[in-house]
Amino acid sequence: MGEPTVTSPEGREEVVRHPVTVPDRRGPLYRLRTPRRPRLWFEVLLIAVSYWTYSLIRNAVPEQKHEALRNADRVWALEHHLGLAVEQSVNHAVNSVTWLIVGMNYYYATLHFVVTLGVLVWLYRSHPGRYAAARTVLFATTAVALVGYYLYPLAPPRLMNGSGFVDTVLAHRTWGSMASGDLKNMSNQYAAMPSMHIGWSLWCGLTLFALVRVPWVRVLSLLYPVLTLVVIVATANHFWLDAVGGVLCLAFGCAVSALWYGALPQRLPRTVPSRTEPPGPGPSRARRRGQAP
Repeated sequence: MGEPTVTSPEGREEVVRHPVTVPDRRGPLYRLRTPRRPRLWFEVLLIAVSYWTYSLIRNAVPEQKHEALRNADRVWALEHHLGLAVEQSVNHAVNSVTWLIVGMNYYYATLHFVVTLGVLVWLYRSHPGRYAAARTVLFATTAVALVGYYLYPLAPPRLMNGSGFVDTVLAHRTWGSMASGDLKNMSNQYAAMPSMHIGWSLWCGLTLFALVRVPWVRVLSLLYPVLTLVVIVATANHFWLDAVGGVLCLAFGCAVSALWYGALPQRLPRTVPSRTEPPGPGPSRARRRGQAP
């Protein structure tokens, strides 16, 4: 059967060339690594299951009390050697101002979850193309923290023997810590290194700073992890070296996401096609075409 023809205005017959359809040979790995619009039901389920799994594993890590206390003594001695053992002074100074320390207790108990979930929701709504990569940073950061809890049990300053630290939750009868008071049996008290209060708050702060263009929001985004550091020290829930551990975990999470998606979240396109539309260019081509701001 011959190819179809049409007659031109000049009376000549011309062959109609149909475009050749090239099958998409890109495999499932490529599709997994290509940012797509997230599904709400899947994300809610994933976050819920992931946090439940994180809590289960964290609390299942053996509470090695004696080793955790020895490690706390070593950390405290190292900070003294460095001349940076400031936790006790901050703890006592802030504890003397009742309204301030009570506020910090509630800050420690609530904002850790509220702000992190708020940033995830904002990313989902405003930056769907970057959501999966940013979420991967958070998940990888949290996953590697579990390894730290298992390999290096560490007592928080408030549980050290004869250290003079004040457990501010017990002292002021607030519920500012899952590891103090009536809730202490619900959480592993010797999983202080690394600090995920710092890991998560820094993730929130850097994410907002990179993607928001409102100046005062960018300033607050940088102040949030700094204030969180003050809170975890003032409430005697962490050494400042635990915060360093949280920063290292976040760096690991960023590296995992960048290797998987080919770029950090802020370098990916802000919007992506829906899952019913054909995939566009990959992250690297999108960046060359200037799709990322």
